[in-house]
Amino acid sequence: MHVLVINAGSATLKYKLVRVNGDALRILAEGREELDHGHGEAVTRLLGTLPARPDAVAHRWVHGGDRFGDVALVTDAVIAELESLLPLNPLHGEGTLAGLRATRHLGVPVVAAFDTAFHRTLPPVARRYAVPAETAVHRYGFHGWSCRSVMERYVELTGRANPSLIVLHLGNGASATAIRDGRSVDTSMGLSVLEGLVMGTRPGDIDAGVLLHLLRTGHTPETLTDLLYRRSGLQALAGESDVRPLLARRDSDAAFALELFCYRVRKYVGAYLAVLEGRAQALIFTGGIGEGSSLIRGRIATPLAWAGLAYGEDHDGTREGRISAAGSRLEAWVIPTREEELIAREAARLLGAPGGGA
Repeated sequence: MHVLVINAGSATLKYKLVRVNGDALRILAEGREELDHGHGEAVTRLLGTLPARPDAVAHRWVHGGDRFGDVALVTDAVIAELESLLPLNPLHGEGTLAGLRATRHLGVPVVAAFDTAFHRTLPPVARRYAVPAETAVHRYGFHGWSCRSVMERYVELTGRANPSLIVLHLGNGASATAIRDGRSVDTSMGLSVLEGLVMGTRPGDIDAGVLLHLLRTGHTPETLTDLLYRRSGLQALAGESDVRPLLARRDSDAAFALELFCYRVRKYVGAYLAVLEGRAQALIFTGGIGEGSSLIRGRIATPLAWAGLAYGEDHDGTREGRISAAGSRLEAWVIPTREEELIAREAARLLGAPGGGA
């Protein structure tokens, strides 16, 4: 079975055409596109470049709400439910939906793969907001496919089943997740992708009083949405959302933005070490920044000596492997996220081919 996996972000679109045959996965084509003219047009363009016709298409969908598990076959009724979730995902939702619609004409099954599913194991103390129950809001968590893929790869690399880990998915969107015995027990993102770490254009944790103040002093829900999703984070601190040029700059704004970014990550790591009650085996770096920048990894990991992490040899060429020193009580690893391969496998299973089928 050939499964085309489309992983749409706010500004880029990644895709992989994966042949799923039993437990064997083979990548036939992959790419990354800048979304200069919209998701639908980008998807239509990539469909014309594939070396083989897909038997199914799977789209990573960020917010699954309470209705959806890992994957769902897309029908008109499912699309209506996805549309109802768009207010919770204004940064990605409209574009992902446009890309999804651009593949329905192919005449093959279309699957939605939900980022929130991995975090459905959150215990009530990590899931609940301390607001009246009638508000019907709670924490969901995101980057679930990334967390699951690096956890499974860690098990492959170490032979340690059901591990307890802290996964740092660091990119333009960033999150930290505490995994105990193979299950997500806390994560930094909540109802939306705004909560938690400082990100490229999102603020992360913020006092709700700040939002009330902004609404009282001239902002509308629409302008506040734009401020929080597109004009905050590193962009607000240093005029740049990409960590790479910030690392090359020598000015105080860039230095402060990077320090705040790393400080917020360390703050969550400390909290999750407590959540895991000393059982954390490793700190996993993934995502564009986590995989690509040894400088950022070093700024996060080196101050964690108090937690038993002895930072070892690391450089930007380290694509996968252990980066903590021998004998380090808490290990550190770089593991590339393999969301698309995992989604392809689960989509094939959904469509009735055990392990994918031939």
